[in-house]
Amino acid sequence: MKIAIVGTGYVGLVTGAAFAEIGHDVLCVDNDARKVERLRQLHMPIHEEGLEPLVRRNVAQGRLRFSTSVQEGTAFAEVIFLAVGTPPGYQGEADMSYVEQVGREVARHMDGYRLLVEKSTVPVNTSARLGRTMNRSVREDIPFDIASNPEFLREGSAVHDAFHPDRIVVGVESERAAARLRAIYKPIVDRSGCAYLEMNIASAELTKHASNSFLAMKISYINAVSRICELTGADVNHVARGMGLDSRIGPHFLQAGVGYGGSCFPKDVDAFVRLADELGYRLDLLKDVQAINAGQREHLMRKLQQELWVLDGKTVAVLGLAFKPGTDDVRESPALYFVPRLQERNVTLRLWDPVARAKFEPVHPGIPFADTPLEAARDADAVLILTTWPEIVSLDLDRLKSVMRCPVVVDGRNAFEPAVMLEKGFVYHSCGRQPQPRMH
Repeated sequence: MKIAIVGTGYVGLVTGAAFAEIGHDVLCVDNDARKVERLRQLHMPIHEEGLEPLVRRNVAQGRLRFSTSVQEGTAFAEVIFLAVGTPPGYQGEADMSYVEQVGREVARHMDGYRLLVEKSTVPVNTSARLGRTMNRSVREDIPFDIASNPEFLREGSAVHDAFHPDRIVVGVESERAAARLRAIYKPIVDRSGCAYLEMNIASAELTKHASNSFLAMKISYINAVSRICELTGADVNHVARGMGLDSRIGPHFLQAGVGYGGSCFPKDVDAFVRLADELGYRLDLLKDVQAINAGQREHLMRKLQQELWVLDGKTVAVLGLAFKPGTDDVRESPALYFVPRLQERNVTLRLWDPVARAKFEPVHPGIPFADTPLEAARDADAVLILTTWPEIVSLDLDRLKSVMRCPVVVDGRNAFEPAVMLEKGFVYHSCGRQPQPRMH
């Protein structure tokens, strides 16, 4: 089947490459001419394991191409996936301007039936508004359908998820649209055995926001529990394991730490809260989730400040700038909270991340970057851990201690065991586990 995908970010590029891999002819469209040219030269705009060889293979075999023209994509394909950005607006609502713009442009260039599929994360009932927009621009005799097919790709393992999804959710309201989406996904369903769920469009649109908000809620819940653990002598890792073995709860997203970030959870929770407000229902539960997430970063900052006492003139190594390992995405990364606040307090910073420097440096230019975690920690008064990269977890702790001015580690990801850190001579603070005695 011929498929056009508008948008070449995490969702669009991974989805397009995956569709090409299972045999479809795919044209990925983006209005960023420089990005499209670099993709044609096989330079990936994002760091995602397995993506580059996947793209290279399918470009070489002629199943994957890139363009800047929505008109070309509309002429090429009967099925067009919308994978454009829906960034947060001024009050947290999803900005739908890109979705509307592409819908209008597709409608203007249609010469026959087209199926427009919402792949972007959109508020419930977007399809109705998109349909009205398209009806104003399309010729009366040309039919079209709109469907919803929310993505559930995890950054850092997006390529794997594309071929081995937990489920594929499709919102359709015509058999014509349903048949085309079944045909597109049949190779993946047959190979992976995943659940393929058909529902109405509103249900599919709502599934995405409901899922991400629930996962964010689990993270904030265990972080709230971690604060109780610190006050009572409990260990949050033990509590989380005891909870997670209950099959009704499960172990995933019960890792206490500095809180969630990235391009999805903060934006989607904001949008879901805003949607509920517009509908006249107060989602105070999710407002508390947001408050806990913000409070966790403030709590970690207090740990650092209490240990160093006077921050002015101190040196702090920040290890991990991406919001999670396996990606170079720094959107809503905890580092974006800590770095400017430490700069405001006249702290000398040294930064390290194996892949996110190019994305982080333009946001906070002029801060020294180190090539290794040990180089970043040299002569530091404290190390602040914000991402559990393998290079951090596998650090030689004796060498780490030997290069630091003061062996203080504030661990926002619980990367190390407190007993081991105490034995090695560190002053160690983590989340939901008992702090070690302060230095004198």
